[in-house]
Amino acid sequence: MKSHRSYLVTAAGFSLGLLLALPSALFAEGGKLRAAAAKIDITPDTPQYLIGYGERISNGEIYSCLYHRILTLDDGARKLVIVSTDICVLSPTEYRHVAEQVQKTHGIDPVDFLWATTHTHSGPEVGEPGIYDVYMPERNVHSFDRRYTDLAIQKLIDGIGQTLDSLQPARLGVGWGTADANINRRERTPDGKIKLGQNPDGPRDRMIGILKLMKRDSDEPIATLANYAMHGTVLGGKSLIISSDGPGEAAERVEEKTGAPMLYLNGAAGNIAPLYSVYSTPEEGHLREFRSLLGDPILAAREAITSYRDTLAIQPVEAIFETPRKEGLGWSEDMAADTRNDAQGQPLVRLRCRFIRLADDILIWTAPVELFCEYSMAAREHSPFANTFYFGYTNGWFGYLPTAVAFKEGGYESTRVTPFTPAVEKGFTDFVRSNIEKAASATKEANSAKAPEK
Repeated sequence: MKSHRSYLVTAAGFSLGLLLALPSALFAEGGKLRAAAAKIDITPDTPQYLIGYGERISNGEIYSCLYHRILTLDDGARKLVIVSTDICVLSPTEYRHVAEQVQKTHGIDPVDFLWATTHTHSGPEVGEPGIYDVYMPERNVHSFDRRYTDLAIQKLIDGIGQTLDSLQPARLGVGWGTADANINRRERTPDGKIKLGQNPDGPRDRMIGILKLMKRDSDEPIATLANYAMHGTVLGGKSLIISSDGPGEAAERVEEKTGAPMLYLNGAAGNIAPLYSVYSTPEEGHLREFRSLLGDPILAAREAITSYRDTLAIQPVEAIFETPRKEGLGWSEDMAADTRNDAQGQPLVRLRCRFIRLADDILIWTAPVELFCEYSMAAREHSPFANTFYFGYTNGWFGYLPTAVAFKEGGYESTRVTPFTPAVEKGFTDFVRSNIEKAASATKEANSAKAPEK
């Protein structure tokens, strides 16, 4: 088993003294890049309960297929597996269960396995509901389909194996674009309350981050990774069809043009909706338009990339953020590892986040929450890494992580579907910045250590 480091940080009224420096030895010189990708169909063949909105079961109609899209990167010393799945949310317990299987079957350390969801609200459940059942038990009076879950997991395990068997010399390009496919969704009503709607004056993140994988000695693509913040809610609660929603439409557009898989990695979409949202049918919601609204800007950003590198140094770190749990909130029995009591008996939430350095100028960080966009935009702005990507809905789901202002304003995200308190903003912001800065400092130290003496 490969060794990795896990760091514990407590915040929001607790000491930050347990934040450990990332040792420069972790940041070894990179090796020649190999990569492979796979697109695995997981469309259900029977009606399934759909996550998001009220309890409902699909009617058997398939508007668009659902997939695991898998990208494996290999720097010669370790492998990083990134998965994007067309479902809504995933319990951290289910993630850990699958990570154990991936390690047992393929020898991939859990710290090297990222499993993100696109957050479509027209996809089936996979695994136990976790804390979703605590927030909204009325949406889960049924039992989840173990047969479909086992099938989806087995296809994921097999798909990872396919990428490991087909790794080939590769080069990586990095780029950025913008798209107007999203909008802030925290609408203020005339009486001053906040509802889910459209707020064109509210903050939103229009940036698209691109990782473009190509074969090393040809112009043939291996995969595209697109990082953009947008809820998968073009279709609303009255829709009973299976669909990959807006993220899937964008991915299909890129795949049609490139002939290679595109992983949609959702960003900080906690307060960000698609431009058209919660419609009853694909036609009413202009669902196909997301091929041009988002798919085409992704293609444009991808095509603008003209410089590449053929070496990487994959350096992942897991860091645990702890913060007080909302008073009176229950907890899911299967998530006992994700909470604890402090010395005063205060229940804490424990978020396992990742900070993954791919190169001196590329950092990916993840969190298992629906993060408000202000956090990721601030992290990107202040990051010493020129290319800083945030992957949301990754390795589990704890609900929303709003800003202090949103807690004060109220609304669905900050009152009903969050385990946090208003103090979380400062603690989480400090936690993210500390980890990013320490990764950058360790990188500089490693580069200085290997530089030839004059």
